Amino acid sequence: MRILVVLSALLVAALARPSTHDYLHGAQVLRVNPTTAAQVHYLQGLQNQDLYDFWTEPHGTGLPVDIMAQAFSVPVLKKTLQTIGLEFTVQVSDVALLLAKDREANQKARASSGREMDWTSYHRYDEIEAWLEELATTNPGLCSVEEIGTTYEGRTMKMLTLGKGGAGKPGIFIDGGIHAREWISPATVTYMLNELVTNSATYDDLLSNVNFYFIPSINPDGYEYCHTDDRLWRKTRSDNGSPFGCMGADPNRNWGFHWNENGASNNPCSDIYAGPEAFSEVEMRNVRDQILKYADSLVVYLTFHSYSQLWLYPWGYTSALPSDWQDLDDLAHSAVDALTAVHGTRYDIGSSTNVLYAAAGGSDDWAKGGAGVKYAYTVELRDTGNYGFVLPPDQIIPTGEETFEALKVVANYVRNNYS
Repeated sequence: MRILVVLSALLVAALARPSTHDYLHGAQVLRVNPTTAAQVHYLQGLQNQDLYDFWTEPHGTGLPVDIMAQAFSVPVLKKTLQTIGLEFTVQVSDVALLLAKDREANQKARASSGREMDWTSYHRYDEIEAWLEELATTNPGLCSVEEIGTTYEGRTMKMLTLGKGGAGKPGIFIDGGIHAREWISPATVTYMLNELVTNSATYDDLLSNVNFYFIPSINPDGYEYCHTDDRLWRKTRSDNGSPFGCMGADPNRNWGFHWNENGASNNPCSDIYAGPEAFSEVEMRNVRDQILKYADSLVVYLTFHSYSQLWLYPWGYTSALPSDWQDLDDLAHSAVDALTAVHGTRYDIGSSTNVLYAAAGGSDDWAKGGAGVKYAYTVELRDTGNYGFVLPPDQIIPTGEETFEALKVVANYVRNNYS
């Protein structure tokens, strides 16, 4: 009987998200605020059933959790929450309408720009990659691009190295887009890269003493799938052997440091599926190999996500802190102070498990624990839930502006202390 129940749950999860946007019509995002440990535990169990899309995950009392339910299951979810005494508000009343407005805004911005690359709209993967090549071609003494491998679906992955000091200078490794639907991440990474290149004379001393390694989108297949089929797709697009045709793994549960110990799922249909083994996803192996290639000189690893406005450091697999947590915390506070000074955006700071939730197999944990990068951070960008993963394109530039100020603080710290 138990096997039948499990199989039924898997089938529901497999059928719950077809490869079109149709399933989003009438979908809503509910925000709940658990007030007891029992309620947190209940929400964690609900997440493990994979019947709903948890936009944010349950991790503590008094901390909001955003849950997206399809139209047919919204009444069931509301009744379930009411039954256990969990109050909720409707954070997004119509997900399809939100997406439609976002598509219209992006199309208008693209039409009015007239440029191949800008930061008033979101761009496709090929456009981003072509822009990286253009930067290297027009700035040969400053930028270089190398192919670092291909994706499961055969897309080429490229990394841009930025710097004038030559090999051996202290390095900062920056990636984005590990979760496909978090479009503000690649947009912010490319914004910061553009600022450094366009204003290279201003940052000459920095670029002469620090090397930057940029990979704006490290989940290209998933990112493209968001554009063509499912705007809210999160995972990679590999064939994971699911009997129900579920695809991909959560690339930020797939790294080989305390892999799959907690905060992940063994269900291939789950959005937090850790994969069949550590580094099963070729895209993560490609990025891993580049980090290891430069590990001896890397001082900082920055991976950009959305949403929640958090600046996080390891560990994600345990509530324990690294022995040098105070160093990570001090630099994080300096960076966030600079970020907040631009537009007043507030960020919370702390270790991933204690501020967000336990999730083993994350890239920042591996960068620190596996590759030995001292300052490893996960940055959750705007916003705090009004738009969630569907952040309007008019917020790209302000997000980039404030995040770039934080990056400058980190980079100057590296220059002053490690060059």
